[in-house]
Amino acid sequence: MDRTILYQNISISYKAFTPGASPQVTPLILLHGFAEDSSIWDNQAAYLKNNHRLIIPDLPGSGRSSSLPGDTSMEELAHSVKAILDAEGITECILIGHSMGGYIALAFAELYPTILKAFGLFHSTSYADSDEKKAARRKGIDFIRKNGSAPFIKQSIPNLFSETSRREHPEWINTLTERYADFNPDALIRYYEAMIRRPDRSHILQQFPRPVLFIIGEQDNTIPLNISLQQSHMPWTSCIYILEKSGHMGMMEETARGNHILEEFLNALI
Repeated sequence: MDRTILYQNISISYKAFTPGASPQVTPLILLHGFAEDSSIWDNQAAYLKNNHRLIIPDLPGSGRSSSLPGDTSMEELAHSVKAILDAEGITECILIGHSMGGYIALAFAELYPTILKAFGLFHSTSYADSDEKKAARRKGIDFIRKNGSAPFIKQSIPNLFSETSRREHPEWINTLTERYADFNPDALIRYYEAMIRRPDRSHILQQFPRPVLFIIGEQDNTIPLNISLQQSHMPWTSCIYILEKSGHMGMMEETARGNHILEEFLNALI
């Protein structure tokens, strides 16, 4: 299940699940977001692993994976995902990314469009950062440099959840705050810098000829509802779902519904 490859002389770890009864099913690749690792998808893996082949990386700089040499970019992170696919002998897949993972999925779709049977944005966007967003990320970089990872994680994670989730499930926030308190601060800074530099990729949504999944949090303050709805009409074929009770963490806030959405999307592609 836990596997490792070498890419550019660094170690990249990932989880691989292959259902015994259906080894030829199109693999699903799940990409985590900023300040996360592959464990953010544990609920989805538990639900899907018996019927779907899954690959869930720790992106370079996260979890058990080392950081890439030089500057980080969405394109380089996409290349690292391709290296995992090559190691697994995967020539066609479905790629779904949460938040920053969605930015990587879009870069992957631009670099390797023929590999994708479909892809999805789970609380993510094709738009480049606004000037306001870039300024907020730069403030985050300054905060991390001055205070380290743990205070940054403690401050930022509650804002990812809806008001209802914060009130009714403080344990979710505590779990993630403890899990990611020791996150490599240099990796956080490099991710932020890569997000600031990433280009608008709306044209990828407009040009991609196969299905695109959008899972949207109605109470998402990171990727607001109106932005998600605006971009969701760009692809030729869109599958659009709104999680009414979720902020930016629908895989936790509405686990059962999120799992059913993923399963429905995958089954429709068979």
